[in-house]
Amino acid sequence: MKQFFFLLSSVLLLQLSASAQQQRWQQHVDYEMDIKMDVKKHQYEGRQKLVYTNNSPESLDKVFYHLFFNAFQPGSMMDVRSRTIADPDPRVGDRIAALSEEEQGWIKVKRLSMNGKEVSFETVGTILEVSLEQAIAPGEQVLFEMVWDAQVPLQIRRSGWNNAEGIEFSMTQWYPKMCEYDYEGWHANPYIGREFHGVWGDFKVNITLPSEYVIGGTGVLKNAQEIGHGYSDGPIEQKVGGEQTWQWVAENVHDFAWAADPDYQHKQLKSESGVTFHFLYQDDPEFNANWEELPRFVDQAFALLSEHCGEYPYPQYTIIQGGDGGMEYPMATLITGKRNLRSLVGVSVHEAAHSWYQGVLATNESLYEWMDEGFTSYATSIVMNELFEGGLGPHHYAYQGYYRLVADGSENPLITHADHYQTNRAYGTAAYSKGEVLLAQLGYIIGAEARDAGILSYYDTWKYKHPNPTDFKRVMEMQSGIELDWYFQYFMNTTLTIDYGIKGISGGKKNTSLILERVGDMPMPVDVLVELKNGESHFYSIPLRMMRGSKDFSAYEYTSSTLAADWPWTHPEYELELPFAVEDIASVQIDPSALMADIDQSNNFFELIEGVRYFIRP
Repeated sequence: MKQFFFLLSSVLLLQLSASAQQQRWQQHVDYEMDIKMDVKKHQYEGRQKLVYTNNSPESLDKVFYHLFFNAFQPGSMMDVRSRTIADPDPRVGDRIAALSEEEQGWIKVKRLSMNGKEVSFETVGTILEVSLEQAIAPGEQVLFEMVWDAQVPLQIRRSGWNNAEGIEFSMTQWYPKMCEYDYEGWHANPYIGREFHGVWGDFKVNITLPSEYVIGGTGVLKNAQEIGHGYSDGPIEQKVGGEQTWQWVAENVHDFAWAADPDYQHKQLKSESGVTFHFLYQDDPEFNANWEELPRFVDQAFALLSEHCGEYPYPQYTIIQGGDGGMEYPMATLITGKRNLRSLVGVSVHEAAHSWYQGVLATNESLYEWMDEGFTSYATSIVMNELFEGGLGPHHYAYQGYYRLVADGSENPLITHADHYQTNRAYGTAAYSKGEVLLAQLGYIIGAEARDAGILSYYDTWKYKHPNPTDFKRVMEMQSGIELDWYFQYFMNTTLTIDYGIKGISGGKKNTSLILERVGDMPMPVDVLVELKNGESHFYSIPLRMMRGSKDFSAYEYTSSTLAADWPWTHPEYELELPFAVEDIASVQIDPSALMADIDQSNNFFELIEGVRYFIRP
């Protein structure tokens, strides 16, 4: 009886744990901000009311804000990191060190109160450290009120004025932003130019600047009829001279970005799905045709992304010429616009795909950058492969990038914090290419159908909850029935590599013995394709014993498909018995899908020569 109650309690505890995992608590913020721009000085005055809800089980006696603009000062962490890393980002280089006082960025907090009482604070680089006399209790809601001044830096990295294409203001990472506090604690990371993490909430942002400026950004413009500039459906008399206040509202987002320029053209497209797309770009005869073509591609891309990744939840999305390349924000992206059509579509699709992985799922991309950049790159490759036919397959370049990184010996594990990779190249290839490979290769391990269904389930289960790698792994395990601890442990936490080979073949008139070997240190399930001289093709799937299952390969179009005995990872060799005479075999190939990230594929294929009944690789 005691054993029965122990088992019942264990089951209930597991069920409660699973439920709690999917209902992970989230802090909440409600911002109201009023911004008045001085466009000549590149400065602005800001006022902020922030209602902060502590949904955590802990009392908070301090809070932190990001002050991103402070990175654009000589001697900042971003400046020094850029000047000391082996391969600096050419967009940054030593440019911060050369900024004049008028070109530097800063945010200076003048006053801050909680529930009407002044609080003490200290600016430490790009972080505002705030000490609270009275802690915020679990479940408590408090009001922070702030007054600050800011100077927009000359555009160097993402934010700033006068970017390389002449855009006046790229306003990203521009306001004092409450740092995220979650089940892993505070995330008050200094800004050195990499990834972000934020608290979901609602934004009301009023931006006042000269009336000739056109703005695009996060959220929905509430006073479109008053503003005009292409946002109003009906006729409107455009205001000339003076100032205008743009009133923006965004719900359930973790950031707010915008851009402004007096020369923006504004086009919009209302899709059949109900999403309104906005496009803001400068008149340029060389590139206008590409921007005019872009809306139909974006509409198709969102339909494909919603099919493959989950439903897009917001009412609008804006693509804005600005910034320094391409950077994603909720409901908006800033991209450089002087591109050929495929490049313009490609960067737009990539940044739009971030809406799912950085915008809605919003993994802490500082800790798990590959879960944003890698998954976004995977989705981008799928969509671009459908929008533009031809090429080398959707994930070819991701695999090649990963192979090159392994070959030059500069790889860091995927688990490395985004800010702490030893080189920019190691970060970029790991986050983008290896992250994409991880997802593509997962289809090799558990089957593409299970992987694809798992991606949709992952989105539906973990949207607005900041999932981590274990959360993703568990969704894929439940979808496939296969244990995946080993895969994530090896591919995420180490730089051990995959290399399998055909070591030997021997046989007679009825049977053939195929000897496979694991040359690399990372174990994997192995697929083998045997082609016979009579044209038959026979497929063998060899799972790892520790997978406790195997993928479904019943739909594979071969003469026969066989589930072979599992391979214990401790065994460096494996013998596969084939029911064919050796002289009937034309070739043997490991991984005909080319989805296993095998770093040396020269030993994956063997073509039998007439009369040879035996071979062993030295």
